[in-house]
Amino acid sequence: MYNMKKLLFYILVMGAFTSCAQTGKDSTSQKEIVTTKDSLNKDTTRMVEKTDAEWRAELTDEEYLVLRQKGTERPHTSEFNNNNDSGVYVCKGCGAELFSSNTKFDAHCGWPSFYESINKDNVEEIVDKTHGMIRTEVVCKKCKGHLGHVFNDGPSDKTGLRYCINGVSLGFEAKEKEVE
Repeated sequence: MYNMKKLLFYILVMGAFTSCAQTGKDSTSQKEIVTTKDSLNKDTTRMVEKTDAEWRAELTDEEYLVLRQKGTERPHTSEFNNNNDSGVYVCKGCGAELFSSNTKFDAHCGWPSFYESINKDNVEEIVDKTHGMIRTEVVCKKCKGHLGHVFNDGPSDKTGLRYCINGVSLGFEAKEKEVE
């Protein structure tokens, strides 16, 4: 019985890694794009250097692991996995708007899933060849924080995409439901 439990645990852990996991280290300074408003209320963008120590001071250990070191949270642990409130999901690292609750769906994968981003300029997709697989990593374009991965097994009546996102990399801003 002990060996069966051990085998089941191993299968669960490997499933988490093959679904959305990626590990790595990034101890160098990071650049963050900060958007501000000028005197004419136009968006302006400037680069801000953030050191590893600054990121560690601003983020919890788990947020740092996911956003800065490309880790993953355990499946089915995110407060946002079953969130059905109306609003916008933002980057926990910089506040960039990433996904709308209108595009969220239950993919039964253990992580919050969306079929499209709120603004393609706020997310970046990068080829990820780690762990013996070829996947597409999703990062926040403003702070380069790791969010998760995107797969082509989402709702076919929408985009066909599934953005499998670590909930720990997200914040949520509640808003009134939009009329579709």
